[in-house]
Amino acid sequence: MSQTQLDKLKMTLGISDDTKDAELGLILDDVQDDILTWTNRTELPKMLESTVRQIAVIRYNMQGIEGQTSHAEGGISRSFDSLTQSIQNTIIQYRLLKAARYAAKTT
Repeated sequence: MSQTQLDKLKMTLGISDDTKDAELGLILDDVQDDILTWTNRTELPKMLESTVRQIAVIRYNMQGIEGQTSHAEGGISRSFDSLTQSIQNTIIQYRLLKAARYAAKTT
C-alpha cells in the first residue's frame, strides 16, 4: 500500500489520529508551494517529496514560536535559524534558472 505525504508526515510526527489532518495538509500544501517558488518549477520533482516533509515537520514544531532566534530558560537555551544547510542544498539542486526576455527598443 502506497502512503500519502500526509500519512508519512503523521508517522514522522507520531500522530496516529485524524484530528490534525486539515492543519497538516495545509502545512504540506504551503511547503510545496514554497518549494515550487524557490525552484522556479510548476511541478514538484519526486525527489523533493521528502524535503517537503522535512520542512513541514520544522514548521509544525515551530508553531507558536515563529521567528524566534534565541530563547533561554532554566539553564536551557535554544535558537532557531532558517532552513538547515542540507535542506537548502537539496532544494538548490532542483532549482531552474529563470529566463528573462527583453525586447529591444526600436527608434
